[in-house]
Amino acid sequence: MEAKLILAWLAVVAGTIALDPGQTYLNSPGSTAELIIRNTVFLGFFALGSAVIIISGGIDLSSGSVIALSATVFSSLLTLIDPEGFRAGDIQTPVVLAATAGTLLAGVMVGTLNAWLITSVGLPPFIATLATMVGLRSFGRGLILAVTGNRSQIDFTDLHLRDSLKDVTSVSIVFLIFAAIIWFLMSRTVIGRHLHAMGGNETAAKLSGVRTDRLKWLAYVIGALSASMVGIVYFADQGSAKPDVLARGYELNAIAAAVIGGCALTGGVGTIPGTILGCLFLRTVIDAVNKIVGTGADVYEGMIVGIVVVLAVTFSQRGTIALRRQYFGSVIGWAAVPVLSLIAGLSFVLFFREKPWFAPVYPIVVGLTIAAALAIRGFIETQRASK
Repeated sequence: MEAKLILAWLAVVAGTIALDPGQTYLNSPGSTAELIIRNTVFLGFFALGSAVIIISGGIDLSSGSVIALSATVFSSLLTLIDPEGFRAGDIQTPVVLAATAGTLLAGVMVGTLNAWLITSVGLPPFIATLATMVGLRSFGRGLILAVTGNRSQIDFTDLHLRDSLKDVTSVSIVFLIFAAIIWFLMSRTVIGRHLHAMGGNETAAKLSGVRTDRLKWLAYVIGALSASMVGIVYFADQGSAKPDVLARGYELNAIAAAVIGGCALTGGVGTIPGTILGCLFLRTVIDAVNKIVGTGADVYEGMIVGIVVVLAVTFSQRGTIALRRQYFGSVIGWAAVPVLSLIAGLSFVLFFREKPWFAPVYPIVVGLTIAAALAIRGFIETQRASK
């Protein structure tokens, strides 16, 4: 899986070099690589946490909200512990360490809450983490109001500390250490084997003596703790803690990166190196769209992530199953052909309508080409099924 993902990543890079009108990868390779590494590392922290949860058979929809809450807790602690230093933009190291410890502790508490809702209350992971996803943002907004009086955000005033916390080299080193620890846990310890076993078949794991409740607690604590680390970095990167908008939708990017990297949403399958490559691939694809499309490309980030996830899951299936599956040979498959063709044509318009070479006939050609290709695939599938 990792080898295929590396080849796919190289194909995306080559395609970007060929299609980018500004030739950014060739003209500014250093800054481009730094940007991709930065975004990959930021995503990688909480994607690894999501991967551990997915491998163990769960799902976490709250990681984006944990990031927002952690940024809020970190900024609030800085404000409360040393208000004068925070206002003056001169925060001392002991204050930063205390705020960091408090923020990470908050992450552990959120992970414990999720695990309790799932193991003791008996809620499905989807429902439990959906509830905390919504609730944590509201709690963060209330916390900021309590700390500031009437403001909706806390701004980062210490520019030197801000630059230190978001430094790409430092954050990357911390990420590599964190990734190595998670890899060792999942690949070289009994706990890791039990997490895989629980994700594959929880009932069988219980019957074999595995303490599944404790393992679920560990998985969700790792997930929330990794998101808390990102919350501190994102507070420095964005320059303010605003829980109603910070990291909104990021939980889906984390899940997408894990799935692209080979984690099965059914549990029991997945690797840490694959998840890291999934983060790199996803961030490179998003960067490629930004380079090729240009202005307003960030609007389509969610759509790109969705397409990449669908393709990754489809082609990560066993080769023979993926090749023999009837995608368009059924009635529903034939009904999907015009839908997909229309989406392709409209996407072409949205992406390239402001390019100087754009002409109204091009999206029509794209749509018809897609329709023809899918119709041929459907015809082949129908003929194969009739034999």
